[in-house]
Amino acid sequence: MKMTDIASVQSLLTNGKVNSVELAQESLQKIKQHHQEGGKAWVSVDEAAVLAQAEAADAQRRAGYVASPLAGIPVSVKDSFDVKGEVSAAGSKLFAQHEAATKDAPAISALRAAGAVLVGRTNMSEFAFSGLGYNPHHGTPCHPQRPDYIAGGSTSGGAVSVAGGMVLAGLGSDTGGSLRIPAAFCDAVGFKPTAARVSRQGVVPLSHSFDSVGAITHSVRDCALVDGVLSGQGHDLQAAPLAGLRLFVTEDYVLDQLAPEVAAAFSHSVTKLSQLGATIVPFAFSELHRIPEINAAGGLTAAEVWSEHQDFFDAARAEYDPLVATRIERGRHISAGDYLRVQQQRAGLIELAQARLAYADAWLMPTVAIGAPKLTELADADTFFRLNALALRNTTVLNFLDGCAVSLPLGQGLGLSVGGLAGQDAKILNVALSIEQALIR
Repeated sequence: MKMTDIASVQSLLTNGKVNSVELAQESLQKIKQHHQEGGKAWVSVDEAAVLAQAEAADAQRRAGYVASPLAGIPVSVKDSFDVKGEVSAAGSKLFAQHEAATKDAPAISALRAAGAVLVGRTNMSEFAFSGLGYNPHHGTPCHPQRPDYIAGGSTSGGAVSVAGGMVLAGLGSDTGGSLRIPAAFCDAVGFKPTAARVSRQGVVPLSHSFDSVGAITHSVRDCALVDGVLSGQGHDLQAAPLAGLRLFVTEDYVLDQLAPEVAAAFSHSVTKLSQLGATIVPFAFSELHRIPEINAAGGLTAAEVWSEHQDFFDAARAEYDPLVATRIERGRHISAGDYLRVQQQRAGLIELAQARLAYADAWLMPTVAIGAPKLTELADADTFFRLNALALRNTTVLNFLDGCAVSLPLGQGLGLSVGGLAGQDAKILNVALSIEQALIR
């Protein structure tokens, strides 16, 4: 059976055409095949535990209890989330030596209460500190249908687990694009909610200022279903008519240095939405060009991740991915004054964004400025850092502005970002559903 979307599979479960154990067995079989083909999406899978969860979901269904639309649905878990009895290694050798978690992260507890079947832990960029998904310890996940091309990161394995049909949703996190970049590169849908929307407790932190918890799925509806479970705020998802929607587009910063295929796909999408009745509103936001300058010394992320690693970094540096260690160490030299100045400058840009986007239904931009690089391109450190910066540039904007965004697949590893301000999650999901139905479905 092809794992298409959660609603379709839930309908099959309801009608008795498939059961949760069969879904779990199919997931496990596809994971085995993925490994046999050299795939690197997973770091651990406990088959017995997976089947036990599926059996429990089937037993509840037979008893007339269906906890939620996620009941019996296979879901992957990023390696940074605490799952009781498992080690939260966050893609690293160093943290793999830690003790197992003694309790579930709230996000995991929410998924369990919803009846989801947690299939296993997925690979990721070490400590979630890369937009490319590179991992020298476990290998680097690549697109399941285009194995020469990277999956993107940091939720690399989660994106592959969904795009490869192994699960219906991948739980992950997004600090600078870590859900949306791999969703784009793997032709899936990724939703980064407002940072404060979902509890980040029990998730290995990268940046307390920016970390967000969300999912990669096959559709906007599926992202909304998972978000409803994680946030406790269910969605009355309604696709608004495109006619009358005000979709804001700025050429400033986020349309700079686009790969030709990205520029063409974005232009085509905006033109089609206009033809279908949406109002495309050009707007100026030249202040976005200040973001690289504000973060030139490493910004809030470098300062905050350094605070997490400083007590053991020097003694354990040989255990780190050298590319990640270089970025973490930038935080060593950020002073308290520098840190506070970045916070103040961020607050100023957020205030500007609120004014510029006050009448927007959504802000459109390419999710990523480039298409997915080939794995071989990451062998050179200078090339890695250049591509990583380009991959993260657009997505980081909405993290910096404390916004929310959905990445919609445009095909061939390209994505369309549908974004908004803090707290506009429900509205952005509704607008993204309208655009998805117009452009994709």
